[in-house]
Amino acid sequence: MRLNNFEPKNYVVWFIMAFQSGVINAGGFLACHRFVTHTTGFATHFGVDIASTSLMNALGMLSVPLFFLVGAMLAAFLVDRKKLKAEAPYYSFVFIIISSLLFFVAFAGIRGFFGVFGTELQIFKDYFLLAALSMASGLQNATINPPNGTSIRTTHLTGLTTDLGVGVVRLFSGSLLGDQRKKEILYNWIRVGIIGFFIFGSALGAYLFIKYRYYGFLIPAFISLFVFTHLQWQDKKTNRLN
Repeated sequence: MRLNNFEPKNYVVWFIMAFQSGVINAGGFLACHRFVTHTTGFATHFGVDIASTSLMNALGMLSVPLFFLVGAMLAAFLVDRKKLKAEAPYYSFVFIIISSLLFFVAFAGIRGFFGVFGTELQIFKDYFLLAALSMASGLQNATINPPNGTSIRTTHLTGLTTDLGVGVVRLFSGSLLGDQRKKEILYNWIRVGIIGFFIFGSALGAYLFIKYRYYGFLIPAFISLFVFTHLQWQDKKTNRLN
């Protein structure tokens, strides 16, 4: 199974991953007031902390995105490198790593390792929380890379919303005809779906985290575990057919 192809069976996985990212982002923000599925906010917090002479917080905010980078590089090694060599990507391995990181966050939080849920950032307690969530997000974001140059990103909405805006104008400008127009319509609906599921995940996640605190991280952990199991089953099914 190749998650990078624009096939109907992959849409569900993409939407589930977007939902998962919404949950994770809500959880990270409610746990320690930091968004974790994108790196832009960390650069802003670094600048604010430097201006506030909070050097330790600033260094922490500057280094956390490196875990996103490490996650993206690991996913590239397990997925993109294998595709370039015309070999089967290790999607299942990626998702079991993501699931393990999220289970770590959930159980460590429940045991009090990160301190009280919802308090202001305490870098010595919350650093590993942010690092694990950031790495999981980097792994997820780099897993999908469609071969036609159309980006599918499920952990943040900035680029996706930009692509949607461009795609809508392309449709109404009459610059696309035939198959190109049909593809752009499909891509736009996929973008709308990912945005919608991310928002849904954020809303539901916020409710769960407010009520159940660190237990809320079990939701994305089990989602990744489900995707892992699904991919394993698909691979076995494909092998039997071959």
